[in-house]
Amino acid sequence: MAMEAAYKLFLFILCIFIVAITIPATVTANIAVFDEHWQGRAKEAKQAANKAYNKNPAEVTGSFNKEVHNTFDSMNNTRRNLKEKYKGPCLATNPIDSCWRCDPNWETNRKKLADCAKGFGHKTTGGKAGEIYVVTDNSDNDLVNPKPGTLRHAVIQTGPLWIIFAHDMKIKLSEELMVTSDKTIDARGANVHIQDGGQITLQFVKNVIIHNLHIHDNKAGNGGMIRDSVNHYGQRTRSDGDGISMYGASNVWIDHVSASNCEDGLIDAIQGSTAITISNCHFTNHNDVMLFGSSDSNSQDEVMQITIAFNHFGQGLTQRMPRCRWGFFHVVNNDYTHWLMYAIGGSQHPTIISQGNRFIAPLNEASKEVTKREYAAENVWKSWNWRSENDLMVNGAFFVESGSPIRNLPEADMIQAKPGTFVGKLTRFAGPLKCIKGKPC
Repeated sequence: MAMEAAYKLFLFILCIFIVAITIPATVTANIAVFDEHWQGRAKEAKQAANKAYNKNPAEVTGSFNKEVHNTFDSMNNTRRNLKEKYKGPCLATNPIDSCWRCDPNWETNRKKLADCAKGFGHKTTGGKAGEIYVVTDNSDNDLVNPKPGTLRHAVIQTGPLWIIFAHDMKIKLSEELMVTSDKTIDARGANVHIQDGGQITLQFVKNVIIHNLHIHDNKAGNGGMIRDSVNHYGQRTRSDGDGISMYGASNVWIDHVSASNCEDGLIDAIQGSTAITISNCHFTNHNDVMLFGSSDSNSQDEVMQITIAFNHFGQGLTQRMPRCRWGFFHVVNNDYTHWLMYAIGGSQHPTIISQGNRFIAPLNEASKEVTKREYAAENVWKSWNWRSENDLMVNGAFFVESGSPIRNLPEADMIQAKPGTFVGKLTRFAGPLKCIKGKPC
């Protein structure tokens, strides 16, 4: 029996070795055996990314900025009509929040949230078409046959699902959490922490909403046998220790999340991930905050399109807010109150449109520059489109522009972002909200 067990182990190791030398690591990520299941998911993910890709990204940026202007116009009209200082029951200061937050019946109308995404992730509906699944158990003891009522059991289910939490809880993931397509993780009404364990992984999936979570102190995992869907589990290698890792994912919306102090990145998107919005989040105490694009040699990330809006980049951050490769990135109306090295960087000719942000530079005279180009000489990066429009520069901050203004739309349709002077209002409620049943959030 011992000989037979040793022989099976040898065959398993040989299989992993053969896969490792025949399939590039950038394709397989943490998948130890790239079997037919994963090959099929990879193919579907690439098709979904190509479908989600917008050939005219300036149309999305202009539409986003118009929504912000409309929200402020509506607020001002309300105040004028009242003829006195506004004393309404809810103050939602950006177009994402104003879509749902002031509804006192948000708890019974949770799926309204699915209509509220803006930016490149605006088509994301998550689990809107599915049933509501209530997480009642914070344990994570079985990676292959997860217990019903746990978050791991919820996220692997087939088809759309809207996942909520019965009460406050701290969840320590034993290993990375493999989320399937068409899911919403909605922590409104509960104080939910994903902490001290594995990362949330969106690999070869589409249409996912993650909302109102606290994510912190995640560690690199050891891998092992992990279920990634109802009908499949397999061997995973060591995970990175991100907060949220997107790999070949499309139509993803991450909103009102706080993230800090994870072993690798707080939010990473690689391997052709696209149609993503990251909004109303609060980031603190971390070195490499966000990485978009896996490597300078992986041109698959040319389809990457990401909106970063209404976020607060707070205390204890060092760099990568974000660090970009290849794709198109709309960084709009965020508040940068702290960085040690730089705020926005990249390589391999990404297009970065910075609009209406507030950049407060550190005291260090060597770190006043918002931007950082890597692995390219000036005669190369000067053609990259990195533009700053209506940004507010504080304490000596400066943005080094390059390339040409983006003008793919007729001039009449170009909508400028709200200036950086409005950022304090737009990001006022960044991070998880304390939502109480029967009251506006």
